[in-house]
Amino acid sequence: MAPGGEGVSPSAAHDPAPALADLGKQRMTPEERISVLTEGLHAILEQAVESPSRWQVLLDASATLWRYSGGNVALLMMQMAQRGTEEPTLVAGYREWERHGRAVLKGEHALWVIAPRTARMQEFTLPDGIRQRVRVGEKVPLGAVDDGKKTVITGWRGQAVFDVSQTQGTPLLVPRNGTGPGVDASQLFGSLAEVAHRHGFEVHVDAAQYGLTSGYTDFAKHRVQVGAWLSTEERTAVLAHELGHVLLHGPDDAVGRLYGSSADHRGLAEVEAESVAYTVLWAHGIDRGPQSASYLAGWADAVIETESGVLADGTDRKLPASRVDIAKSVLGRVTAASKRILEVTHPPGFGGKVPAVDAGPRLVQPASYLGVGLPAPSVDGPTIAGPGV
Repeated sequence: MAPGGEGVSPSAAHDPAPALADLGKQRMTPEERISVLTEGLHAILEQAVESPSRWQVLLDASATLWRYSGGNVALLMMQMAQRGTEEPTLVAGYREWERHGRAVLKGEHALWVIAPRTARMQEFTLPDGIRQRVRVGEKVPLGAVDDGKKTVITGWRGQAVFDVSQTQGTPLLVPRNGTGPGVDASQLFGSLAEVAHRHGFEVHVDAAQYGLTSGYTDFAKHRVQVGAWLSTEERTAVLAHELGHVLLHGPDDAVGRLYGSSADHRGLAEVEAESVAYTVLWAHGIDRGPQSASYLAGWADAVIETESGVLADGTDRKLPASRVDIAKSVLGRVTAASKRILEVTHPPGFGGKVPAVDAGPRLVQPASYLGVGLPAPSVDGPTIAGPGV
């Protein structure tokens, strides 16, 4: 893909999942809807492997909707493109928009995402030491030790949501990436260093160079090294890349090892780390398209190479094996790691999720949204891409 986001737009690309266009127009059982959503996501990822420029398109959308899982970002983006509208920017359910003083426009069809079906469970330990759980309210066996209650995922469901462009009412200022001034790179570097610190790593700006690299993560010493000869923005980009390794490629990460993670971070692991860096920086208004292009362009080759290696090895069947499963895994891992970073660095806007309404709305972040608070975490929101992600 050409630097800076040029290339194939979502609306101009061949539609890989035409069935998604009928989600809001046809009556379906919950099982049928989940099937269409899952098949649609697989088709989108197949296209991303066949046309590598689509990977950067997915990352661009993920930087805007970073509070959502990568799979749901892909589904939202494709459904909006099928309708010939702009990409989604702020998404919520019908009732949530009502709480914000906005109503869904007449004739608008819902967008659909995959969300977890949850239940409250009572956990307990039997006298023989075996741990079990039952739904809250059901009878617990005699002699069992109460281990407390927990919300668990019991399945998957389709959830109807609407983009802000499908609503009207109380004005909301919706920020768009790339249109305003980017964050100060030195401030962002400090925030990224704090992320490293929270994960037990020290960040050192050092004139010593490891091989030909500008940065290096040493898991044994819990140390991230960034080149002192780099400009402030380059140091920030390198640190964001190394944080991708910190969060995804530890020595105990079986999936990370599958993707080529090692002391030298080869293969798909390197694509993952740069994808995290690209997403985090773009969410903060820093365009690293030209610098990231060579990494991101190798995405498809790395996926196919990994698929071939897994099929040839055939050892652990619990790991993703097909190119679609690998692509889904990478997208889920990249967006999850990006979210963990962005929750600390606080980019402008709210990551695509409508903020929770409280009794006294107030300004929390300057120049993003007027009079509304930060989003509240929710286990019921569309924050998971679907089974296996």
